[in-house]
This record gives sequence, C-alpha cells and structure tokens, in this order.
Amino acid sequence: MPGTTALYFVASPLQYLAARRIAATAEAGSRQVLVWYKHGVASIIKPREWDAASYMSWPRWEPLPGVFGRHRRLRANIGLVAGLVGQCDTLHIHSAVFDTEAINYFLRALTRACGARTMRARILPDGIISTRRYPLSAGKRLAQYARKLRRLIAPELDYWCFDGDRIGSDAAFCDRIYVLPGLPHEYPAAKVHVLPPLVEPDAQHQGVAGTGRRALVIGQPLTGFELMSPSDLAAVTAEIRAWLADHGFDTIDYKGHPKDAQRELSHPDYRVIIPAQALEMFMAGTHYDAVLGVRSSALLFARQLYPATTAVEAFGWSRVRFKSAAEKLDMAHTFAAVGVAIHP
Repeated sequence: MPGTTALYFVASPLQYLAARRIAATAEAGSRQVLVWYKHGVASIIKPREWDAASYMSWPRWEPLPGVFGRHRRLRANIGLVAGLVGQCDTLHIHSAVFDTEAINYFLRALTRACGARTMRARILPDGIISTRRYPLSAGKRLAQYARKLRRLIAPELDYWCFDGDRIGSDAAFCDRIYVLPGLPHEYPAAKVHVLPPLVEPDAQHQGVAGTGRRALVIGQPLTGFELMSPSDLAAVTAEIRAWLADHGFDTIDYKGHPKDAQRELSHPDYRVIIPAQALEMFMAGTHYDAVLGVRSSALLFARQLYPATTAVEAFGWSRVRFKSAAEKLDMAHTFAAVGVAIHP
C-alpha cells in the first residue's frame, strides 16, 4: 500500500499552478492525483505530470440524466476519484474550499474507500479571495446539517459539518492553508504555509525589453458581474488608454477574461492575445513594461513576478461596486501591500 497520496481539486489556472508547486515541494515523494472540475482548465493541464488525472463533472451543473441525477452524480464522483487515488495509508486532500458538498463528501468517503488511516485537508490559494475570511452564517450552518441527510440513503455521502470560515480554515479536518508569497491573510498562523513563487521568471525573456515599450491590459467581466455600470466601464477604458498614451507605450496587448465574451477594457488599438498556457505562466516568459487592469488578481501576480521597473496599475476603484466598504478596504490593503498602484 502506498504511503501518502496527495489529491488536488482545481478549478482555475491559479489553483492548478499552486497544486503543481505543492506537488514539487511540500508533497514531493507522495503519489500525485489531480482532479479538475472546470472545462476551461483542461487546456493548460499536462496529465503526464501526474500519477493520475481526470476531469470530474460538477453535480449541480452536470447531473446524471434521469431522476435524482445530482445525487447519483455525487456518488459516481466518489467512485471515480477513489479509483484514481487507490489504496493509501495517508491521504492529503487539497481544495480551495471545503463547504460545498461536491468536495466535502470526499473527506469521509475517500478515507473509507482508500483505506487511509490518516486524512488531512489542505487549502489551496485562490487569489484575492484567499486574503479574507468569510464566516459561515447561521443559515449556511443549518444547510450543512441538511446535507447530512443524504447519508440515510447513501452512507458514503456523510457531510463533515464545521463552523467559522466558509472555506474550512478553522475546521478540525484542516491542518494546513497554503498562501501566496507577499499577500496578507487572516488565517490562523499555526496552519499557514507560504508557497514559493508559483512560476519562475524566464530570464531569457524577462531581461529583454525589446525595441519599444510593451504593456499588457488585463480584462475583467465588470458589467457582466455587475461590478461597474456601462458608463463607468467606458470611462475606465478611456483612462487606461490615456495613461498608456501619456507614458509612451507603442505595443499594447489585451488579455480577456475566460468568462467575458464582451472583452471589457479592450480598445481597438490593442492586440488581443490568447495564450495557450495559464496567464501566470505566459507572463513569466514574456516581458512587459506595464500591466494594467482594475481588480484582477492577475495584477497581484504580475507585481510579484515583474521587476520594479515594470509598472503595475489598478484603475477605476472609485467606480467599482464593492460588496461593502470593508471589502474595498481589505482589497486595497492587499493590493498596496504587494505594491500595485491604485487609481481612483
């Protein structure tokens, strides 16, 4: 029976890069199993880098056909992942969040199915979301106990209830929380483990600025997610273009968000790029003299990756509809702590 198996549930390029870094460092020597549950991540995944890897259908969005399709999908997923993991003595389950039932059920089900004597849950970083705590409301706590009812007809679906932070950072089953270097957080210090940089800059490309000044504009679905009005979006788009003109940029790339078909923040003068790999890996191998956007977590990564001579600027914050004043203050603190310049 293998000693330790490390299982990673990922849904974004950032989570995937974090999983790769953990596999190469903290979990070196373990059997490595990767499961992704968002189709958009598939293009950057290299299954050969893992001992086992597979896509997993999300029960809510891809239930099995017929009656009780969501419930049957949950059970099918347990079987799928248990088959990937196999038998092990120690199981480390990595995920960005553990309150959702599609992930939580694995905590107990896999321990039994894989014969593990020890199971530990470990939290993956998830960009800006990982800088704040999100306490479970009374309603959310009650919903957890309702989810335990599934075990009456499917014993393996035994929800592990917990309180405190929604992602599971306070839960007894969680012994480690991975965070990105340089980012502030509100997690228990005893559980925090700071990751090395997720990607290493490509010195061959980073040291060569080229003949002109190059900039990258990072798009976001601002009106699509109701974070900004159409008029404010137009104003911020113009502000970014004016800043680039004032600072003499002659080559401007635009990278849209996967969930933004409208390509918000784009401009006719920009060259649209669609990198084959994750944006973070693309930036690591591509020199830019400036990276601009609004509140994308990619700006934080850019500031960590590029030298001080590269400007990293966040625009339009006075126009963004934050959920609360506290959220705006916390996010501003995070951006400032890393060194991203904020424009009102």
